[in-house]
Amino acid sequence: MNVWGVGSFDNDAGAAFAHEVTQDGAFALAEAFDVALDPDTDFLAAEEGHRALAAAEILAAVLTGETSAITDAGLRVWVQGAPRGDLLPLRDVAREALARVLGPDSELPDLWEDTADAQAWRESAARLRQALG
Repeated sequence: MNVWGVGSFDNDAGAAFAHEVTQDGAFALAEAFDVALDPDTDFLAAEEGHRALAAAEILAAVLTGETSAITDAGLRVWVQGAPRGDLLPLRDVAREALARVLGPDSELPDLWEDTADAQAWRESAARLRQALG
């Protein structure tokens, strides 16, 4: 999987997920969170982690109106028209999924740990956590 930055869409899985959301909407967000929180999964693979981070980024953009992290023009249009009230119930599950992605049973923290961008990645995740409340 290609990764070119620390942002939620700066990797193959996150970029592909942006297109999935423009097609499937809120269903795609809920599915990404459900996969990340699957109790039958002992270790969260990087791809699922990237998808959950992207889903959390999208939800945060819908809830806060801050779209600067949304790099895809089509997704930005979707975010601006998304029904905020309908997506608000996903906030708690998004926070849980984010905790799982950043936790010890996830591949992403291990992959970033020894890189030059590790601190920037952690800061990006912390910003996202704060945006979700």
